[in-house]
Amino acid sequence: MLENFFSLSFLQVANYLLPIITLPYLVRILGPEKFGLLAFYQSFVQFFYILTDYGFNFSATRDISVNRDNKEHVSMIFSTVIILKLALLIISFFVISFLIFVIPKFSVDWLVIYITFGSVIGQVLFPRWFFQGIEKMKYISIMNISAKLFFVVLVFILIKKSSDYIYVPLLNSLGYVSVGIFSLIIILKRFGVKPLKPTIIEFKFQIKEGWHLFISTFATSLYTTANAFILGLFTNNTIVGYYSAAEKIIKAIEDMISPIFYTVYPYLSRQVEVSKEKAIDLIKKILKLVGVGTFLISIFVFLFSEAITKILLGNNYHDSIIILKILSFIPFIGGINIILTSLTMLSFNFKKGFSTIVISAGLVNVILAFLLVPQYLAIGSAIAVNFAEIYILFFTAVYLNKQNIHLFRNKRFSI
Repeated sequence: MLENFFSLSFLQVANYLLPIITLPYLVRILGPEKFGLLAFYQSFVQFFYILTDYGFNFSATRDISVNRDNKEHVSMIFSTVIILKLALLIISFFVISFLIFVIPKFSVDWLVIYITFGSVIGQVLFPRWFFQGIEKMKYISIMNISAKLFFVVLVFILIKKSSDYIYVPLLNSLGYVSVGIFSLIIILKRFGVKPLKPTIIEFKFQIKEGWHLFISTFATSLYTTANAFILGLFTNNTIVGYYSAAEKIIKAIEDMISPIFYTVYPYLSRQVEVSKEKAIDLIKKILKLVGVGTFLISIFVFLFSEAITKILLGNNYHDSIIILKILSFIPFIGGINIILTSLTMLSFNFKKGFSTIVISAGLVNVILAFLLVPQYLAIGSAIAVNFAEIYILFFTAVYLNKQNIHLFRNKRFSI
């Protein structure tokens, strides 16, 4: 677990530092309008990334983790999931082509959409779920950092003016596709996985296992990535640029939590089968660590949002300051929510409850965004996200309490 944690921590440090290097450069070179254009279509393409993932990052990870000593079964899981993801990729391509054909706004920027869609191809080819399942996180770190370094170096070489904006999604897609192909070669040669012909039963099993997680992940996107898209429908690319620039800073902070989740989740999935009490004790420790750490970070971002915006984004993004201030406590609330939902509820196999809470939160966010954005623009979008996160925190705590999992209770007090 320590090896996996430090591998993923190293990856997240790179994920944190590399955007800090490129973000100030890109937002200044591209300007709010072009930066917002790319953010709008990135949020649009994100829905197809979720469709092709279909919850396999959770369900297949758990399946491989439990059966990792049976190489034949692992090969069958791998083959089944890869075939399903490729089938979903083909469906996604036809859907996105249809939307480009029938929607005038998309038809104008069809090249940007197709190039951005390349990152979906790369994510399909990169079986993160396999490496998580066998708990070999160092491969995830090495290959992801390689892709990001490729992107960073070429950004400074190729992007010199606003009209070079098309190179941003192109470089990103090329990096992910290259990593995806290389990772498949490693799995086939290094880990002895053999391509097998899955049965209909295998396909049905994986589809059923991933269904609730797919719905939940899609619903999650309705309050994590859809806001920039909704904002673009009602406003213009410049306003989307102001919102997305602030949101990227928050996302970079939130990503610091993911090494804990991806390290602990496979181990915790097995521990629940052995001793639920020990599993709950481990979750409590992680919850304290994440809660204190993210609260301090959120306070810092709230107090120094103006300085952070000027340093990272420049003087042309003054409107991003208030958005960053409103979003500043998302790392704290969202960090706790990750522990309560993705880590706890999925490890204890509360998939139905997980789906219900996340889906309803996504709908709440979308409804609020459609109500608030026309009048309050980017500020309305930021308010909607906060409300959705608080909604999840409250109802998840209530649900876990009913399941006799009391994560906020100790000898002195209880919440």
